Amino acid sequence: MQKSCNKPFLILASTSPRRAYLLKQAGLKFSVIPSNVDETSIPVSSPETYVRTLSEAKADDVSKKHPESWVIGADTIVLIDGTMLGKPGSRQEARSMLKRLNGRVHKVLTSYSIYCKASKHFFSETITTEVLFKKLSDEEIEWYIHTNEPFDKAGAYAIQGLGTFLVKSINGSYTNVVGLPVCEVIEHLINESVISIQNK
Repeated sequence: MQKSCNKPFLILASTSPRRAYLLKQAGLKFSVIPSNVDETSIPVSSPETYVRTLSEAKADDVSKKHPESWVIGADTIVLIDGTMLGKPGSRQEARSMLKRLNGRVHKVLTSYSIYCKASKHFFSETITTEVLFKKLSDEEIEWYIHTNEPFDKAGAYAIQGLGTFLVKSINGSYTNVVGLPVCEVIEHLINESVISIQNK
């Protein structure tokens, strides 16, 4: 069926350079239009509900302004012992997070939402990846903190950056840990005929 949305019609509702990089690597052409959602206004409920609510809010915000576009919203959280880890605001917070993750398995949840109001299409899904940290020495933790990489990353690390040395193994999607489960996003866009193998 012919979609009512016209090209150019794919929008990433995020300023995350990591998400944009992943979509570019997948060969997609898109615009970046960040949402104006106040994340502090979203009530903290269960981790799964919280991350999906944020993702949907971001997609909905941009979709309202661009109803004929296909909008991708996303949000990622790190979860350990049932507690969500956000972005550290200080070296002490980063140190505390890394020590908590040290030598243990934690979960990374990314929820993505794909909206097109003109087509009345509203879809959300949450993907979970388990990540095992190696046993880190205090010196390794201090070195990593002083690279300043942890400070805009949930859980205080970037698997695609210098923080790659922290991770011993993963169970699930690697790109999900980076910030967007690319396999699932592409599959959904293809299934909805938003993109095709020929013009992706």
